[in-house]
Amino acid sequence: MLTPIQTGLAIFSGVIVGFSLGLIGGGGSILAVPLLMYVVGLDRPHLVIGTTALAVSINAYINLYPHWRAGHIRWKAAIWFAVPGILGDFIGSSLGKLVNGKDLLFLFAILMLVVAILMLRPRRDNGGGGYEWSRHDFWRVLPAGLAVGFVSGFFGIGGGFLIVPGLVFSTGMPLIMAIGSSLFSVGTFGLTTAVNYALSGLVAWLVVVEYVAGGAVGGFLGTHLATRLSGHKRLLNYVFSGIIVVVALYMMDLNLSALHFR
Repeated sequence: MLTPIQTGLAIFSGVIVGFSLGLIGGGGSILAVPLLMYVVGLDRPHLVIGTTALAVSINAYINLYPHWRAGHIRWKAAIWFAVPGILGDFIGSSLGKLVNGKDLLFLFAILMLVVAILMLRPRRDNGGGGYEWSRHDFWRVLPAGLAVGFVSGFFGIGGGFLIVPGLVFSTGMPLIMAIGSSLFSVGTFGLTTAVNYALSGLVAWLVVVEYVAGGAVGGFLGTHLATRLSGHKRLLNYVFSGIIVVVALYMMDLNLSALHFR
């Protein structure tokens, strides 16, 4: 049972998570887990993972609506990316259980830095809102979704950081559309994890409600800012990559022990 102070901190943490999802389509899991453990004070790691997975999933689905209203979502790309990603997530998470946790997080931080660098590379402007789904995209999105789902499941964290660039690289859609479309996969992957944990009683339902309440407010603010920044495509790229770099360096610092030979 949370104290009134912890309840307030849970709602505030939800605002931060929702803002991140609305702004860049990612960062939910990476932010939600440490916030719930170190700010709110929930100290059971598996309960934290199950709770944040469900909260981030619901927040991602909620944030779909304002992005849809703003015309940022391409549903065919979003759905066909998520479908093979579910299979990849299941396979990856099964293998990830066999690897030391600190090793996983350290390797993931390196992967995030690579993604940040790739996102900063100049790309041909496709006309902003002019992207439309084509049958050729189908064959690029399927393997991309499978691969991203596998990596997300293997590392068990940070799906949005991979889904957004995965959509950009496989379809060539503008970043703002990839952010909006990615939320469907973020929600779907998170729900898959949450159901698995809930079956084992590892979800704090009241905390989920508090996280979601805060996340709805944060998501609205993040989506509004993302829409304003979409007119400055390079700036949104810099924001996205900058957040990835900061979180990656923080994760590397926390998990430096992975470098030690055992």
